[in-house]
Amino acid sequence: MLLDWLRQKYPESIKVKNLINKLYRRYQKGFYVYAERRMESARGAARYIGRYLARPAIAEYRILDYDGERVRFWYEDHQTHERKEEELGVLEFIGRLTYHIPKKHFKMVRRYGLYRRDLNKLAQKIVGLWNWVNRKVKAIKRPQRSKPKSWKERLQEAFGKNPLKCPGCGREMELWKIWHYKYGTIWDWEKDGVNYIEKEKEEKQQRGRPTGPVSGMGVSPGGPGGTALQLSLSGMWV
Repeated sequence: MLLDWLRQKYPESIKVKNLINKLYRRYQKGFYVYAERRMESARGAARYIGRYLARPAIAEYRILDYDGERVRFWYEDHQTHERKEEELGVLEFIGRLTYHIPKKHFKMVRRYGLYRRDLNKLAQKIVGLWNWVNRKVKAIKRPQRSKPKSWKERLQEAFGKNPLKCPGCGREMELWKIWHYKYGTIWDWEKDGVNYIEKEKEEKQQRGRPTGPVSGMGVSPGGPGGTALQLSLSGMWV
């Protein structure tokens, strides 16, 4: 039926006529063509083709018996979907297997599109450029981590008032001593001031601001040489 359909479809083609005559002479008893149904997805088609290319014509577990002269095996009938067994001589069995071996230099798989050999290097450059652009875009969209805020910045954000601002002159005071009427001295310049200054300088350098007088609280703008003042921590929102 297939050859007759081809003859009707291409009545004037000499190549088709020669092919049909050749097939009739080769297969005088006819031949069976089994075509799978149309693949539903590209992934399924790739899996089917890969299985056909990687596996032999018949799996070893389908061979039921071999006595040195004859081979008995089973297969699935595509028409009835039933299991059938068949027994052949060794040479005939080997002949059927070798029929599936492709000829020398026969290409089972061909590349197309960006997978072609002449476009492979160009495809690698395109993929590399795409990955580079994608990384740049992600870096721009990625939210930058904010640096930890100091206690002064947190108080300004919460209460809207600078706790280091002098109520008399309006200038920002320097840290000299923290004293509480109940607990006494909590922080002293002579004991903890050096480490505090170094930490403040490092933070300002990281933020790109010039290093100047260390901000603090508790004394007049005169610095360490001025007169120490006793301050209430609750009055400064600490």
